[in-house]
Amino acid sequence: MISKEAIKRGYNRGNYTVGAHTRPAWATDITRSGGAKGMQVDPVAISEATFDRLRVIADEVLTSEADVISWTRDWWAGSMIAETQGAPATSKGVIVRVSTVEQIQDVMRLASESAIPVTVSAGRSNVTGAALPLRGGIVLDVCELNKFIDFDPQSQIVEVEAGMFGDVFEQTIQKEYGMTMGHWPSSFGISTVGGWVACRGAGQLSTRYGKIEDMVFGMDVVLADGRLITVGGYARSAIGPDLQQMFIGSEGTLGVIVRVRLKLHRLPDYGRAIAWGFSSFASGLEACREILQHGANPAALRLYDNLESGVQFGLPETNVLLIADEGQPDMVDAVLAISERVCKQSGEELDGEAIFERWLDTRYLTGKSAEGFKKSPGLVADMLEMVGRWRDLSAVYDDVVAAINAVPGTLAGSAHQSHAYVDGACLYFSLRGDVAVEQRGAWYRAAWDAANAVLIKHNASLSHHHGVGLLRSPYMQASLGESLSVLADIKKALDPQNILNPGKLGLSAELHSHRAGQS
Repeated sequence: MISKEAIKRGYNRGNYTVGAHTRPAWATDITRSGGAKGMQVDPVAISEATFDRLRVIADEVLTSEADVISWTRDWWAGSMIAETQGAPATSKGVIVRVSTVEQIQDVMRLASESAIPVTVSAGRSNVTGAALPLRGGIVLDVCELNKFIDFDPQSQIVEVEAGMFGDVFEQTIQKEYGMTMGHWPSSFGISTVGGWVACRGAGQLSTRYGKIEDMVFGMDVVLADGRLITVGGYARSAIGPDLQQMFIGSEGTLGVIVRVRLKLHRLPDYGRAIAWGFSSFASGLEACREILQHGANPAALRLYDNLESGVQFGLPETNVLLIADEGQPDMVDAVLAISERVCKQSGEELDGEAIFERWLDTRYLTGKSAEGFKKSPGLVADMLEMVGRWRDLSAVYDDVVAAINAVPGTLAGSAHQSHAYVDGACLYFSLRGDVAVEQRGAWYRAAWDAANAVLIKHNASLSHHHGVGLLRSPYMQASLGESLSVLADIKKALDPQNILNPGKLGLSAELHSHRAGQS
């Protein structure tokens, strides 16, 4: 029911480009950097001879500065701040468009031979700068690697190329096979299957269906030297460490994900929703914990604080908890019965039908973190999603909101619980500031510094599903400690020249070799 409605209602009211990169609403018409550095660090120049070789390999090679600005633009607030101040985030590099796995292998062989950095790019919906070519070089656009390969109905496993956009994919499996993946990120219409895997994404129904790492059955990856490997492919296994999980969330730093095999679910015909209000965010969190630890796992279990309850549902005097599920009727009814019994202990019943309808109607609209606040040239809005133990979440909520609000220029910090599990949950914070235009970058980093200091203090994960990119890289050492050096060792073993998306995940941007092919 929820999954069917997503397709029925469409994404973002049709205001996006089906099967291709969608230009953010804030994008300017800038075509030149004007000598501004942007976010790139010593971008690698590529020789004409290498351009010629790339033109033989690829479907299309774009070299103008205007094309690089347009084809690397993402949805990150940091990119928005840079571009609207006249300095695009990235302007140096070459766009290499491909449509086959063999082309990707050839590009990686050439890049390895000449020590040219390669950044994989597709939907560019990422909000952390993960696909920005920090060192320039090759931007490998895989949007045309988008074929539907196979479906195994007995095992409910589908195989698809990594560049297929999420809305096209979900519509195909619903229409052709009566299946759903159950993966509903807010960006599903402007993001790709490979991007979901590379950034370890989560959909809005993850409490029922799991995160992307639970959904991947197997995949094919092209390594830095051009080799093609297959990882996964088993329901469960005990043949050493799970190499598949190493590539999930690697953000293109360890290999290029080219084909993915995914576990599907039968498309539900039945669903229900209820809603309750709580006097405090903490009491709502406690109800969520009790629901899950009593064995219920509704598809959506979303708790909104006072501010977001007011903005989203017109109920600023309470903390709204929406509980919705889909599936077999007896299972759904049992889940909601458990949920209702828990909520009755400390909550107040609300108009579940109206709240559910509002959520269905708006859940895929972009820019929701700025909703309810007056637009101005100095307005900056962003979201921070983290995950922690139930034990700590109430304190994390209080401390992060207080830390954000203490930064001069902040309008308001708020949060909702967006994904929940037996052991913990994701809190999805909104950060909003209004400062002088030239001070937006400083406010933005100060707000992120303040919030992440709280997360590190509570030993919470820095991200639940948006990933690291450039945004969270400064906090990775403090968060991971010595284990970050282990990740660096793995990166060095698989990519000794550091050509795959250098400078992401808190890892070095330094290239370890310079050979012919560069100028």
